[in-house]
Amino acid sequence: MAIIRVGTILNAPADRVFEEARKPRLLQFVAGGDFGGRLAFRPIDPLAFPETWEEREYRVMMLWRGFLPIGEQIIGMELPTPENGRYFVRDNGRSATISRWDHLITIEPTGDGRAAYEDRLDLDAGRLTPVIAAWAKGFYEHRQRRWARLVDAGFDYGA
Repeated sequence: MAIIRVGTILNAPADRVFEEARKPRLLQFVAGGDFGGRLAFRPIDPLAFPETWEEREYRVMMLWRGFLPIGEQIIGMELPTPENGRYFVRDNGRSATISRWDHLITIEPTGDGRAAYEDRLDLDAGRLTPVIAAWAKGFYEHRQRRWARLVDAGFDYGA
């Protein structure tokens, strides 16, 4: 088992960051870009993502560079109740290789109009845990750079 934590400050209010974090569209955006090629998620069940995440399991195919299938994954979406001004989005997922992929996003106001954002991953992939944990840390750092880019573009996904 491994625990990875990566955090940043985003130049947007916490409630706006939370609003975006609840959109599957954001997942596709932050997972894409230059991180060794584009990583995309194609929904299998259901066949399409909703506009906003619903609490349920989504079976997806992960695609490297947007087209090369690298395996199915379950996104176990949960939207825990906000606490003391903090917002949460949780993917309690798994795959054939990874028995535990418990990703908790925490978003909270900093007091100056910005948001403290943290990705925390509890991961168990048996013997592969160290390798997947190293990849996941880099992936979450990449996602946070993409988040910052999106915020700086005024949440314009096409910029």
